[in-house]
Amino acid sequence: MRVALITGASSGIGLATSRMFVEAGIAVVGVARDPEKNAAMEKELAGGAVPVVTLSADVRDDDTPRRAVELAIERFGRLDHLVNNAGIGSPKPVHETDDDTLDLFLDVMLRSPFRFCREALKIFGREATIVNVSSTYALVGGLRGGAYSAAKAGINGLTTHLACQYGSSGIRTNAVAPGVVATPMTAHRMADERFRRMNVDMTPATRLGTPEDVAQAIFFLSSPASSWINGQVLAVDGGWSTTKFLTEEALSAERRSVTPDWTHSGRSRSHASELE
Repeated sequence: MRVALITGASSGIGLATSRMFVEAGIAVVGVARDPEKNAAMEKELAGGAVPVVTLSADVRDDDTPRRAVELAIERFGRLDHLVNNAGIGSPKPVHETDDDTLDLFLDVMLRSPFRFCREALKIFGREATIVNVSSTYALVGGLRGGAYSAAKAGINGLTTHLACQYGSSGIRTNAVAPGVVATPMTAHRMADERFRRMNVDMTPATRLGTPEDVAQAIFFLSSPASSWINGQVLAVDGGWSTTKFLTEEALSAERRSVTPDWTHSGRSRSHASELE
């Protein structure tokens, strides 16, 4: 039986991915902070022939990667797949980001995946896979990205390095870059009309993305079906990052009266800088 280690496993994209691996007959070692959510995950996925175990720990802690890999070896004797999914949201622009916030984002979404990869590489055999969860905001400049965009862009660089360094050893590394999907991390943002306009109105799709959409991509990149794919970043965003789409509502909206002035600042006078 193959074994997958998934961080941020008990909610959102991580939970959807855990379900998918279990349904495919792959045992799961799930890492997440909340013991209650971990227990609920184990209860939901228990009862079948495929075991699920969890580790309640903060991915930022120095010993968490080692403990998680040791748990996989102790319970199953092997580790075949790593999914670095744990993340946090609601970043601020650079000028509003203090050092503590910068360190938090980099620790959770760059330092932690780096260290989980390092630990997993010690015991991986051939045909092992790593899938890192990046973001469309690592592919396209976005407002308020700040430390989040920086961390996720770092994940893309880590992904391509791992693919080059370890691909010849039979270890494939890829990343998925989700757009905005409906998860507990984004739920509060969906009530923000400006957020919805930037993400929903600019996506050429008939619905919002779901955790299952991203989980399908993660599972594909972890499966033999993608055995000739290595070092890629796959956007799962309904076309948001590669198009200039606007909904009919946005296209037909009336613009407020402005006096264009592109000669001095390169933008309309009505658009004040966020730094001002």
